[in-house]
Amino acid sequence: MSIVNVSDNSFKTEVEGEGTVLVDFWAPWCGPCKMIAPVLEELDKEIESLKIAKVNVDDNPESAARFGVMSIPTLIVFKDGQPVDKVVGFQSKEALKNVVSRHQ
Repeated sequence: MSIVNVSDNSFKTEVEGEGTVLVDFWAPWCGPCKMIAPVLEELDKEIESLKIAKVNVDDNPESAARFGVMSIPTLIVFKDGQPVDKVVGFQSKEALKNVVSRHQ
């Protein structure tokens, strides 16, 4: 599956459905967000059942506010449309795999 960019308008359709979705709340000026991008690319290739969505918080403040995103990157795992886990800051691939595997 490829990583999808999600807006406030498409959030419900892209994220709040069936299955497990890892949502990356990020901004282009954020250093740790740039560091985590290749980690997410690798996860996308390794975990076929996982959908990864990216939300630019500068362009989509409603989604960020709705889920209490105060620092970026914030990654929230959604399971069948509900937020079930949240990590803040840069995470290694193994750490993210562990978080996601708890909800698959």
